[in-house]
Amino acid sequence: MLSATMSYWEQQYQCKDDPKPSSSRRDHRSDRSQTSYQEASKKRLRSPSPPKVAPPGLSYWEQSYPTDSSSADYRTPSRVKSESQSSSRSSRRRQRSRSRSHDRDAIKSESFERGSGSSSESRRKQRSRSRSPKVEASYWGQSSQLAAVKSRERSPSPSSRRRSPPKEVEQTNLVDFSFLDHKAALNRVLLGYCSRDQIVCDQHDFWLFVNKYEALLKKSGQCILPEPVCGRELRSGDVIEGRYSKAFSTALTLTVPFEELFSRLQHFDQSGKIGELKLRQFLQIVVHYLDFRQKERFNKLRKLRRAQANLPVAKHRDEIVAAVQNEQVVILAGDTGCGKSTQVPQYLFHAGFDKIACTQPRRIACISLAKRVAHEMLCEYGTQVGYQIRFERSKSQQTNILFITEGLLLRQLSTEEKLSQYSVILLDEVHERHLHGDFLLGITKCLIRARPDLKLVLMSATINIKLFGDYFADEKAQIIEVPGRLFPIKLHYMPQIQDVSLLSAGTSKKSKTSDRISPDPYLQIMQLIDQKYPPTEKGDVLIFLSGLNEITTIVDAAKEYAEKNKNWIILPLHSTLSIAEQDKVFDYAPEGSRKCIISTNIAETSVTIDGIRFVIDSGKVKEMSYDPTTKMQRLKEFWISKASSEQRKGRAGRTGPGICYRLYSEKQFQDFEAYTTAEILKVPLESLLLQMISMGLPNSRMFPFVEPPPADNIENAIMNLKHHEALTNDEKLTPLGKALARIPVDISIGKMLLMGCVFQQLQPVLTLAAALSVQSPFTNRAYREPECERARKTLESDHGDPITLLNAYKEWLELKQCRVDYRRGDDQRENTKSWCRRRGLEEQRFYEITKLRRQFQDLLQDCGLMEAAGEENLTSSERAIRHGELKQLKELRKAHRMEAPRKRQLLKSDPWGLEDGEEDDGKVDIRDVEFRLSHDSSKLDELVSGATACSYRDLMTLKLILVSGLYPQVAIADDYNYCKGPTEQFFHTNAKPYATLHPMGYFGNNHQILQLDEHDIIEKAGLYKSRQPLSSRHQLLCYLTLLETNKTYLMNTLRMPAAQTLLLFAHTIDTNLTFSRIICDAWLCVDFPSPESGQQLLLKASNLRRLWNRMLAEKLKVLTQTADSELTKEERGKTVEQMNYELWAELAQFMNTEVCYTVRRMLPADVKTMYKGPSFGEEAIEVDPNPFADGFVAVANETKGGVHITENIVYGW
Repeated sequence: MLSATMSYWEQQYQCKDDPKPSSSRRDHRSDRSQTSYQEASKKRLRSPSPPKVAPPGLSYWEQSYPTDSSSADYRTPSRVKSESQSSSRSSRRRQRSRSRSHDRDAIKSESFERGSGSSSESRRKQRSRSRSPKVEASYWGQSSQLAAVKSRERSPSPSSRRRSPPKEVEQTNLVDFSFLDHKAALNRVLLGYCSRDQIVCDQHDFWLFVNKYEALLKKSGQCILPEPVCGRELRSGDVIEGRYSKAFSTALTLTVPFEELFSRLQHFDQSGKIGELKLRQFLQIVVHYLDFRQKERFNKLRKLRRAQANLPVAKHRDEIVAAVQNEQVVILAGDTGCGKSTQVPQYLFHAGFDKIACTQPRRIACISLAKRVAHEMLCEYGTQVGYQIRFERSKSQQTNILFITEGLLLRQLSTEEKLSQYSVILLDEVHERHLHGDFLLGITKCLIRARPDLKLVLMSATINIKLFGDYFADEKAQIIEVPGRLFPIKLHYMPQIQDVSLLSAGTSKKSKTSDRISPDPYLQIMQLIDQKYPPTEKGDVLIFLSGLNEITTIVDAAKEYAEKNKNWIILPLHSTLSIAEQDKVFDYAPEGSRKCIISTNIAETSVTIDGIRFVIDSGKVKEMSYDPTTKMQRLKEFWISKASSEQRKGRAGRTGPGICYRLYSEKQFQDFEAYTTAEILKVPLESLLLQMISMGLPNSRMFPFVEPPPADNIENAIMNLKHHEALTNDEKLTPLGKALARIPVDISIGKMLLMGCVFQQLQPVLTLAAALSVQSPFTNRAYREPECERARKTLESDHGDPITLLNAYKEWLELKQCRVDYRRGDDQRENTKSWCRRRGLEEQRFYEITKLRRQFQDLLQDCGLMEAAGEENLTSSERAIRHGELKQLKELRKAHRMEAPRKRQLLKSDPWGLEDGEEDDGKVDIRDVEFRLSHDSSKLDELVSGATACSYRDLMTLKLILVSGLYPQVAIADDYNYCKGPTEQFFHTNAKPYATLHPMGYFGNNHQILQLDEHDIIEKAGLYKSRQPLSSRHQLLCYLTLLETNKTYLMNTLRMPAAQTLLLFAHTIDTNLTFSRIICDAWLCVDFPSPESGQQLLLKASNLRRLWNRMLAEKLKVLTQTADSELTKEERGKTVEQMNYELWAELAQFMNTEVCYTVRRMLPADVKTMYKGPSFGEEAIEVDPNPFADGFVAVANETKGGVHITENIVYGW
């Protein structure tokens, strides 16, 4: 009888406890009675006990079937000799054969005795009994024992030799087996031969799942292959085991046939270590993974739908849809966080509006909202929901919801007057009152009268409901107010003593603050937070400051405080930071630390940072204004509006209860203006008015602005357009004006592009125009850190900042040109990124220059000013190489798009943080991939050549083209600059004296180049007397922008010869009878000691200007011509080419003319006494023949005196 305390396995397989094991399994079983055998079999099937632990080195089969004490080998596998294995094989084979025969006889006898009622149980016993001897791999066995088992299995018994030999059975139930060891081969099974054969999209995530899956099995004491995987299918009458199996609970199955997957494995895995049964087990894990991912997605979807339903705007869904269906204009005033930007487009789409345009003032908002709405609508990104911004777009013919910037929608209006492709236009963030936003409001107000079927929805957080309601009073706009979802916020007013006098009582005007900010109030609040709230309480700090200088001051002080306390991480946030540095504000602070984010108003509406509990509001903002009289932009610090103050306070209550500290008094808050001033009141209007006139608006003065700009601003803008020859005297577009209206840039940049077409220097001009239209790639580090300064020196040009930009872009392109290794995808990015970082450059700006350059090129081709590029003539090998490159780059782009969004990371506790680029995640740079996709080697060569101006001719032509667009933005050096330091160099413009050089410009650090050397000054001879030095090396500075902050700065400056530049580009030129004194634009006086030299120089300049205008007119005729013959076009081309050659030959000679003269700035008192005016009774001056303009009739000037000998030259005042 069996012992009551021993399990069946312990009694059957006594290899350690029984010192004398029986010689054969047949003898052991024959000693038992049939009844005890049946009872033991039932007990084994009911509750199998785990096998007893064997001594080290003893395999499962050696425990189960020992022959005798002499044949039981307990040595380690490494010491088992092949001779002993071969000698024991034959005996074990005979024992196993006899055991199988006995088992079959016993099963037949047992099945017969129990009858048909117990047939199913007998079959289970038979399968269980027959399955055990087929298990080859032991739970503890090593490779040598497994080889012995294989040998036994391949040697059939004498009785079975008469039948066909059985197939080799695959090893299963391996304890030490892991699918991770065969990752390479199995990955090929998952990937297949092409992308459509993929079973798992994210292989990295799948193998993480496998690793955790196997770790969980091992931790629970199970093996990776928990049971022998049966290769046969269930037949009729077979019984499925009653125990739970995960395979029967999954709702997924693989559609790829198993035979195809197995053929993949055999193709890629030549070792044969993974057989058919293991592959089946692996595919079960794949199904579990896919099922897990599907359930995970369903849970996310359930959570997403729950979050959408909990948004405040969801309660007003029916009201919003009904209002849009019944009214033409709807105003939706929804507080921050109510969900209006993402949900309202979806509500309208599901209500039947299939073409929806949603405008955003910022490009980043278009992209992020498009991705979010596409995610919520469960559609592929870029199909049903898309976006379109300045440099890129992601949409298709099936796009129903399009997020678009305001400027691009205005561009569409210029080509499609009624916007028939849209049924609803949503204007989001209208409270920000951007220039394009206000203009778009006026356009749509006119548009809805022409299209009664068009629906207009205005959305904003802090909208002036009364202002916009009155604006759309005739349209009977319906107003819907949606409350926000903010947690309670405690408000503390903590005014600074030194700022009390800044706002006088009872006034609502903005006032300027002190130049220097004190960090003490901010440090005191940080100390208060440390004392009152323990570090274990989560909650970060957000400080709002006005500008970069203020941020730098507070960051330096806060870092010193953080270094002492070790519980703060200080992070700046402003627009000049790189994207990687900006993303750090979204990361987590380590346990026991807080983030202190010091930001401009970029964090007020554009960026939402989770985890903010404390807000410190300085109450200040720096805003850009424009003075149309001096043509100067002012960046000044002002008090914010009440609406902005509430927006800042709301940042403390997004994720939980918060506290807001206002560094001003409650009385000061009451004196704030209610809303932010509209941008249209603070910017130049030339481009806007030009666009309005080109769109056919009859009178720009009568345009329905929400808040019309001052009449003087409009008049000044119209006068400037006339000076640029974009408008006629009756305010009609000239051919130049029509061309400029098609190019959505500043007037100066547009003129540069057109002149580049005239001079056939378009490629470098395209590059320079794009470089001057984006933010400068030079960061503060380029001029602050000595290492960056040394590396930057090789890029600088003594001609000025535009040429320095051109050099930087050229070197960046050459580095791109040299890198052709696509195998890793990150080598190129590391090289260009490190190159930019060493020089203090922001690489993103170079990508923007490239994209904008391409856009300018397309615009000029649409205007007919530039011929479209033909197809590339590539050889078959070059086409094959390019095809392979494109294929690999597209795969990289697809892989990047399939990546999950950037996850929030744990910040380092180092209070000083890391510089840009010190952290590198090794991911593919999608910007470089996109660049490579659109630029092959030939296009890269074209870009490099387009950024090159090495010869004197190319360089001088390029500078003249720049000046033609920049003039009259010129400045003259102060007379006493030679005796002043580098920070005291002053320059005077026509309307703004005493401007200085910007410290981040080339001349700001190399001012001595602009001064005359002693050997350049010529001694005055004869009767000529002047306080100014006499020289032929006088220079002028041409500048792109005049910016006033704490000082007035000249931005993006270029030096040019003074007299030649003035005579060639001045709008008005007045000369005396002897040509010894010439006054340009009534503020610069050029004196020639030799009158003949002055006359000859002015005559050359007049002839060159006339030839220049003829060339421009011929080039612009393509805008008005309809169907000229090919012969006419060919003749016109030859004429322009001949004139271009003549013009350049004379320009080169003219700019190199050595003429001695003095130049000075005229004061207002000098202008009053300079001109004599008309004299009654005096005989008129006769000019016949007229050497300056043949056939021009001289006309007397009734204001200055003298006569007009050309349209812009007055002689004899």
